[in-house]
Formats: sequence, structure tokens, C-alpha cells
Amino acid sequence: MADTVESSRAPKPVGLYPHARRVGGLLFLSGVGPRERGTATIPGVELNEAGEIVTYDIEAQCRSVFQNVRFILEDAGSSWDKIVDVTVFLTNMKADFAAYNRIYAEYFAENQPCRTTVEIGSLPTPIAIELKVIATVAE
Repeated sequence: MADTVESSRAPKPVGLYPHARRVGGLLFLSGVGPRERGTATIPGVELNEAGEIVTYDIEAQCRSVFQNVRFILEDAGSSWDKIVDVTVFLTNMKADFAAYNRIYAEYFAENQPCRTTVEIGSLPTPIAIELKVIATVAE
């Protein structure tokens, strides 16, 4: 039996999916980006009139993504230290990996989950990073 989780603090999903699903002792988060709940603003992103990225700050996006992940984990009864696996999607590995990796090391200094980082051509919204997370949660 899987329970869906909707966070009241994380941005609303941009499609038909929950923030997370709890299955037994595991929590599977849907892809989480840096958007902020209740606003169209994306931290660190400047868009043109067509909605395309003009400039972006990967550090601001990383910190916002990590905060959104934390919101979902906590609202689901889990926590940052219970993350066991992270898949990171970057739209520009060459330009952004060093900054992302440095910030990641700050947030995961104590808990070091398994991690995979993948470069992709684009994401559904004008963002440069998205995380897919698996964590443990009490049954």
C-alpha cells in the first residue's frame, strides 16, 4: 500500500503527480526543483518575455531545491539525515557541476547518500537543476 504525500510548504507539482509516495519504510520523492510555493519566481533565474532563461545562479537554485526537498521530507515524517539516494539532473554539467558539488558537500557533510548526477537537455520548467530523492521513513 502506497500513501501519497503533499507538502504545504514545497511548490505545487507542475503535473499530475504527488510530492512523494510512502511505501513501507521508504519515501520516494518526485522530481523537486527550485521554484517557491505560491509564486512564479524561480530563485536565481532571470527570464525573457518568451519565458526562456537569460541568466541563472546555480547556487541559488541548489539551495532552493535542497530547501524544497527538506520541506517534503519533514512533511512526510522523514528528515534530511534519512536520505539514502539522490539523483541530480543538471542542464549544464560543464558550467554548473563544480558549484553544485561544493554546495552539495555543505548539505550532505554528515549524511552521505548514494548519488547519481546526470546532464539533461532541459527540464519541464526554466530551471537548471532537479533532484529525485529516496529516503527512509518510520512505518
